[in-house]
Amino acid sequence: MIEPVINFSIRYRWLVLLGALGVAGLGAYEFQQLPIDAVPDVTNVQVQINTAAYGLSAPEIEQQITYPIETAMAGLTSLERTRSLS
Repeated sequence: MIEPVINFSIRYRWLVLLGALGVAGLGAYEFQQLPIDAVPDVTNVQVQINTAAYGLSAPEIEQQITYPIETAMAGLTSLERTRSLS
């Protein structure tokens, strides 16, 4: 199965070398196009949700607003931690 590939590579070595140089040249070109920051942003992504619930006590806010939002966000992919203040 690999023997035809080896035979082709030996027979047409200049074509294989030209293809490898083409791929390397394309890689070098794409490397030049990469946006690279001097100091990359390494902070985690955070979401802050502010709600106004006039006339509700802290336990009611926790039960009716905060807990449903936390439950909905618990299914997010790559979620590391959930923290809330009511």
